[in-house]
Amino acid sequence: MDTVHNIIKSITDMGATAILPIIITVLGLVFRMKIGNAIKSGLLVGVGFLGLTLVVGLLNSSLKPAVDYYAKIGSGFTIADIGWPAVGAASWVPPFAALAIPLGLIINLVLVRLRWTKTLNVDIWNYMHFLIPGALAYFLFDSFWLGLVVTLVMSVIALFVGDLIASKWQEYFGLEGTTCTTIIYSAWGYPIAWLVNRIIDFIPGLNKLEFSLSKINKKIGVLGDPVIIGFIVGLVLGAITKRPVTEIVTMATGIAGVMVLMPKVVGVMMDGLSPIGKSAKDFMIKRMGNNSNLNVGMDIALGLGDPTTITTTVVSIPIVMLLALILPGVQFFPIGLLMSVTYISVMCTLTSKGNLFRSIVSTVVFCIITFYLAGFVAPGATQMLNSAGVELKGLGTDVTFSEIWNLLIYWVSTLVK
Repeated sequence: MDTVHNIIKSITDMGATAILPIIITVLGLVFRMKIGNAIKSGLLVGVGFLGLTLVVGLLNSSLKPAVDYYAKIGSGFTIADIGWPAVGAASWVPPFAALAIPLGLIINLVLVRLRWTKTLNVDIWNYMHFLIPGALAYFLFDSFWLGLVVTLVMSVIALFVGDLIASKWQEYFGLEGTTCTTIIYSAWGYPIAWLVNRIIDFIPGLNKLEFSLSKINKKIGVLGDPVIIGFIVGLVLGAITKRPVTEIVTMATGIAGVMVLMPKVVGVMMDGLSPIGKSAKDFMIKRMGNNSNLNVGMDIALGLGDPTTITTTVVSIPIVMLLALILPGVQFFPIGLLMSVTYISVMCTLTSKGNLFRSIVSTVVFCIITFYLAGFVAPGATQMLNSAGVELKGLGTDVTFSEIWNLLIYWVSTLVK
């Protein structure tokens, strides 16, 4: 078991940029693509994801001066926001982790064959989102089987949610043949954003507000262009946080660069995914009839190329930082959470159908909910992290612990102790 665990852990540790070309190439061959075309598709997807990683890193580094500024003026925070990388690493410590991916893939293939789902999840590096609640259950209840079952149940839920949002995902982002299986956003972020939108529907005035980038462009011309919006947001954020002029310009240019580069690197990914999607569709129709279809389950990052999503991110981040300082009962400054706003905004923009106002409100509401739920689960999260070898001096938490299933696992554990 240790050998299998080490092999799988070594593979996942390579990251999406290394795993994706292999997975996509193999899928292409399974779906009867020519070997040269399959390899090309795999490499394009891998290169595109590498570009996404670099652009997200550019956004984080551009915003770092503002984050540092707000972190220094905050006080009274008793919980550390450790960020998802440490939590993701800890999720692979439980002894059942080595079984999670092969069993999850087998279950997925069986469900596709039975036509119970149309989603084929290749988002292997994000199995951490299935393993985190499984690891939490394992360490809190000291049960191998409970941890494994929770992990596999989460992997199945991701498939059915992928089916549910596939048409909306493809229609809004134009990502034909794909869906999202990053469960923290698809099965948790989507319902929150949906509820926010339904509430806005009942508020006179706000429910008529159609605030989209396309309409802004028509009304104010070049000033509504994403690159200009990004630059202006950077200037304003830099001025508010009292940065030197040279630093302000660097921030503004960095954010403007993200607005331009993000859609382009997503385009590279789609150049690789589109042939795979077509081959998968033809493969399924040939073997399971004209009514069959197959959607490739992918990382939430695939939706980052949308200009409204990027704008939502850069506008929401300073709002979230400010709210962390002024809202009562917030126990941690969201340094790790701010790294995730980029991805949170994807599902919020999708649910809001590109309405910028609703997208920002949904993203901010999601973060506010995270403030309190991640803080509530912090004792259980800390126990899990310490047991997995992540040494914390006090309490620690992360956005991934704010999901309703982690909340329920922790709550039940407090009842049985």
